[in-house]
Amino acid sequence: MSGGDMAKPLLGHRSMEGDPSITPAAGRTIGVLGSGDFARSLAIRLVCSGFKVVVGSRNPKRKAGLFPSAAEVTFQAEAVKKTDVIFVAVFREHYSTLCDLADVLAGKILVDVSNNTEINHHKESNAEYLASLFPACTVVKGFNVVSAWTLQSGARDGNKQVLICSNNQEAKRTVAEIAQVMGFTPVDMGCMSSACEIENIPLRLLPAWKIPIFLALGLFLCFFTYNLVRQVIHPYIREQKNKFYKIPVEVVNTTLPCVAYVMLSLVYLPGVLAACSQLYYGTKYRRFPDWLDQWLQHRKQIGLLSFFCAALHAVYSLCLPMRRSHRYQLIETAVKQAVEKKMNIWVEEEVWRMEIYISVGIIALGLLSLLAITSLPSIANSLNWREFSFIQSTLGFIALVISTLHTLTYGWSRAFDENQYKFYLPPTYTLTLLVPCTVILAKVVFNLPCIQQRLLRIRRGWEKGRYVKFVLPSATGEYSSGETSSNV
Repeated sequence: MSGGDMAKPLLGHRSMEGDPSITPAAGRTIGVLGSGDFARSLAIRLVCSGFKVVVGSRNPKRKAGLFPSAAEVTFQAEAVKKTDVIFVAVFREHYSTLCDLADVLAGKILVDVSNNTEINHHKESNAEYLASLFPACTVVKGFNVVSAWTLQSGARDGNKQVLICSNNQEAKRTVAEIAQVMGFTPVDMGCMSSACEIENIPLRLLPAWKIPIFLALGLFLCFFTYNLVRQVIHPYIREQKNKFYKIPVEVVNTTLPCVAYVMLSLVYLPGVLAACSQLYYGTKYRRFPDWLDQWLQHRKQIGLLSFFCAALHAVYSLCLPMRRSHRYQLIETAVKQAVEKKMNIWVEEEVWRMEIYISVGIIALGLLSLLAITSLPSIANSLNWREFSFIQSTLGFIALVISTLHTLTYGWSRAFDENQYKFYLPPTYTLTLLVPCTVILAKVVFNLPCIQQRLLRIRRGWEKGRYVKFVLPSATGEYSSGETSSNV
C-alpha cells in the first residue's frame, strides 16, 4: 500500500449483504424526484422489485408516459407527502428548485444519486451541499456508481455494489435494505465525509490501468523503433532496398511478442524484489518502497496486457501468409529454385526448429489465456486461495519458462551469426531475454532448500536479530537462580 493510501482513513468498507439487521422492504412506498433517464430507470427497477413508486415531476402530465404504468406520476409536493424515503434524481444545479418543499421534506430520508462532471469539481460533495440546503432532512449518498442500464436490466448485467454513506446509521440501514431488495449489494462507506470520494469513483477512467498502459506503450515504442531500424532502415541505407511495406504488419508483429514477453516477466519481477528485500532485512514487517508497492498492486493489469499483446501476435502471425508481399516472395523463391535447378531444399534442422517454435508458442498462449480468465473476478471468486495461487503463481511461472523456450527456439543460433547484427545492434530477441532470464534464475535460487526455508520462516513472522526468552521454573515451582532460556 502506498504512502498516500496509508494516509487515508479506513472507512469501514464492509458489505451489508446478509446483515441480519436488514429486513425485507418490498411493498413500501418510495419517492423519486426527477424525470430524467436515471429517474426513469430507477422507477422501473423499484417497481420490478415490488415497491410502490411515486414520481414527483414539475410537469407530470407530459412525463407520465415515460414511466411504467405501475408508478404514480404527480407533482413534486404531492409525491413528497406520500413517502418517507425519496430519491433525489436531479442535478446539483437544480437542488435550489426544491427549497420550496423544505417544510414538507422535513424529517424524511433524501437519497442523493447525483454525480459531478469533473473530479473534485466543488469544495463540498453534492450530498453535503444537499444536506446544507435541507438541514431538517437526513441525507444518504448512494446509487451514484450504478448506471441507468444496470438499473433497467437488473444487477446481473452490471456492478452489483451500491456504495452508501451517511451520518445517520438508521437511514443507511433503510437505504441498504432497499438496495438489497433490488438485487444489489450495499456497501457501507462510513459517514458523509466519504461522499466526495464516492462521487469521484464514476469519473475515474481506469485508474488502476494508467501505469500498466503507459508501460506497455513505452515498451512498444522502444521495440518498434529498434525493429524499424533493423528491418527497414538498415536495408534501405546499406542495400538501397525499399522495405517500408513491412511496417504495418511485419514490424508490428515482431514488436508485439517482445512487449508480451517482457510484460509477463514484469509480473513476477516485483515478487523477486520483494523476496530479496525480506531476505536482506530479515523481516516481513518492513514496508516496501512506494514504487515497489505500486508495482505489486498493478501485476494483474500488467499480466492482462501481456496476454493482449500475445493474442495480437498470434492473430498477426496467422495473417502473414495472406499478404501480397508474401505471395510475391514465394513466387520469386520458386523461380530461383527452378533457375538453379534445385530439386530438394528440405533443411531438417529448420523444420524441427519451426515445429518446436510453433508448438511451444501455442502452449504458452494457452497458459496465458488460463491466467487471464482466472484473473476475472467472477472466476477468481469461485476458486479457493490455494487454487488461485497455484494458477497465478505456479502456472504463471511455467508460462514464463515456456515463453522463454519459445523465444530461444525462434532465435536458435542467430545470436552467433554476425549477419544478424544490423548497425552492430543485436537481434531483438536477445534483448527481451534479459529480464525473464533474471526472474527465472532468481526463482531457481529461491527454491534452494536453504533459501526457501529462511524465506518461509520470515513470511511466518520470524525476524532476524530478535528472539523470545523462555524461563523454565524449578521442580519446586519457583524460578531457579540459573534460568534456562530458549531462543526462537
